[in-house]
Amino acid sequence: MFINIPLFCTLIAIAASFYAGYSDITRGIIPNKLTFPLIGLGIVLNGIYAFISNDPYFLIKCIIYTSIIFALGYAFWRLGAWAGGDVKLFTALSALIPFYPSLVTYNLFNVNFPVVAAYPFPFTLIINSILSILPFLLIYVIYIVLKYKKHLRNELFKPITEVKKNLVLTLAVTSSVTITLIITQYFTYQVIIVSLILIYLLSLVISKLPNRIKAIIISAVTVYALYKNFEITVSGIILVLISITLFEVIKKLLTTVNKEALQDDFEIKDLKEGMIPAYNMYKIDDEIYFDDKGFFQKAKEAIKRGNLTSMGVPKGKLLIGSMAAGLTNEDLKLLENLLKTGKINDRFKIKKGVPFAPSIFIGLVISIFIGDLAFIIQKIIYSIFI
Repeated sequence: MFINIPLFCTLIAIAASFYAGYSDITRGIIPNKLTFPLIGLGIVLNGIYAFISNDPYFLIKCIIYTSIIFALGYAFWRLGAWAGGDVKLFTALSALIPFYPSLVTYNLFNVNFPVVAAYPFPFTLIINSILSILPFLLIYVIYIVLKYKKHLRNELFKPITEVKKNLVLTLAVTSSVTITLIITQYFTYQVIIVSLILIYLLSLVISKLPNRIKAIIISAVTVYALYKNFEITVSGIILVLISITLFEVIKKLLTTVNKEALQDDFEIKDLKEGMIPAYNMYKIDDEIYFDDKGFFQKAKEAIKRGNLTSMGVPKGKLLIGSMAAGLTNEDLKLLENLLKTGKINDRFKIKKGVPFAPSIFIGLVISIFIGDLAFIIQKIIYSIFI
């Protein structure tokens, strides 16, 4: 019986990446007994397909693409951005699906899906997996907070309880939209960018006004908007209020809650090889310095000082980095020696490694059924502004 080998490889890839994601969440590893056999199986199956279809270049390209993905993944591993299991899983999926699988095709809004990019499928998989990490990260942090760090619940859901604050900001934004519509109706050409900039500036100005003046302006503009179009105004207020609340919750997830949820304190003696430090540790003028400030905190402080160079890497010798490769045996010995000499305290923050394999599974599903997200975003931007 003839087997559709590309389809068979695609189904294996989906099942394998799902299992890898499950294993990464529950055990923190992507087993070699899964990835290594898949690399060999992918090359063998595609070799058989090349023989059957009398196309030797199919196998040659398969090996080339797989080698490139491994080399790229190895470079990311050396930089500390990916763990070894992620590299091997990407390599295995590239060996199984070196070309775009024709699993489904459909038309939506006069656009043919999946949207195929000009570059090989394995690159689409990597791009989609990276873009999928953010929504997965948000879900993962919520899971950690609800199950293990319940003391962070109030901080996470604080924006939902700040109804008055969010409502004032909502009315400031909707008032800015109304004023912008009044102003721009006299423009010869309607330029979206100009309108957005005007809405942003007006929202900023109204928000900074004294409370009494702010209340008068917002009330007057809102009453006018309700009079002009009651349903659209009410719908707009509700939509903006929900959007602002969600934005504040996501902001919490990416900053304060994220930092607390994905870090744990360990005594030096309890540290193990492979654990990921929550910050970089430097030696500056014979003193130990922990660079524990996030990007947003650094940016905020740099803007306040008017010195953007302070956002860069501290001027000192990097002793221990917060890369995905984790602590080495040499790092552990260094920390023990620094503790003995009194250079550091007996507490060291370790970052919970966010499993990347679930994002790879999500990226694979998106790649097969929707297409290349970067290519889709590029098309949307092109259709809006060109």
